[in-house]
Amino acid sequence: MLFFLPLLLLFSTVCHAQYPEEKPEDKPYLKLGGAVRFNYNLSTWKDDQLERGGDFGFDVFRLNAEAEYKGIKLNAEFRHYSQAFGGSFLKQAWFQYDFSDQSQLQVGLNQVPFGIQQYNSNNWFFNMTYYIGFEDDHDMGVKYIHDTGLWQWQAAYYKSAEEFVFALTDPSPNRYSYDVTGRNKENNQLDFKVVRRLGDSLAHELGVSLQGGLLYNLNTERNGTRYAGAVHYEYKADHSPWNVKLQAMLYHFNPKYAAGAELDFVEMGAYGANYNVANKGEVYTAGVSYHIPVSTKLLQGIDIYNNYGYYNKRVSGFENAHMNVLGALWTAGPMYIYTDAAFGYNHPWLGPEWTNALAAGTPGETDWHMRFNINLGYYF
Repeated sequence: MLFFLPLLLLFSTVCHAQYPEEKPEDKPYLKLGGAVRFNYNLSTWKDDQLERGGDFGFDVFRLNAEAEYKGIKLNAEFRHYSQAFGGSFLKQAWFQYDFSDQSQLQVGLNQVPFGIQQYNSNNWFFNMTYYIGFEDDHDMGVKYIHDTGLWQWQAAYYKSAEEFVFALTDPSPNRYSYDVTGRNKENNQLDFKVVRRLGDSLAHELGVSLQGGLLYNLNTERNGTRYAGAVHYEYKADHSPWNVKLQAMLYHFNPKYAAGAELDFVEMGAYGANYNVANKGEVYTAGVSYHIPVSTKLLQGIDIYNNYGYYNKRVSGFENAHMNVLGALWTAGPMYIYTDAAFGYNHPWLGPEWTNALAAGTPGETDWHMRFNINLGYYF
């Protein structure tokens, strides 16, 4: 029996060497979170809603996941809205590998590097750029980010926008961010963005964004082109209560329509519905916010803001569009409460005209309209 004891010890040592203990950094990491939000709104152009004193209902339930194992990261967000607003879909989901503290690669449904990020706005409604597909847009592709502190540059290739069917059919509008839909499909898009940070605290961010890609027409089965460019500035500093956002951009969609069937607009869709957007134009946006710290048991801070957007449609006969959102964000523990007075002029979400507000508009009949909105969100 004693003869076999050294052999057993040797066998145990060899087997143990084949399965070494995982290093701490190799252990799986998983973080789950999410939010539940409800919404109250009162729209001046809806007589029935004015009679009721507004409506209060469900906005969204969302789940977030962040994971990492053996150096590969995952970031995903799934959202569930009512069926009338597109139902359930991914907002974002990508795999990530960090080459260093300064460089990373993202593959999947990630945010397009264009303009001020993460948002070109401070309010719940975003700014005009969101409604034509140039704010917090997420597409399917590969993105590389390099950030040295003084400089940041991003380069990306997107094979398509959110793709659900993988066939010669109209893209679904059941998505979070606005993309070209209808009888055209976004494909083979390139983006490049560079930001230079200035000042002692690097609080001033000056940037340039470029975008180019193709539009596949389902009728002609040919690719058209599209391009966009922007210059942008943002002031954000940890030591200052102020945040300033300024951006100017232009774009041009040039689909390959059939001869004699050319249109001056494309369809764009999100949240379960499409509308028309001018083929080319310029958008100018400006935003400012001020943070007020509060030290009470219930309330920890108030952010007061105003965001303005002007949309100059470069199509003859099309009426231009405006939006302005004045409001405040209230931070109360895990809750974020947006109270917004959103004013729109030729805006599909802020007025009675949906289909052509961002295309021809309603020349001769357009008025400013207002939607008062309270969004209550519990984030966990």
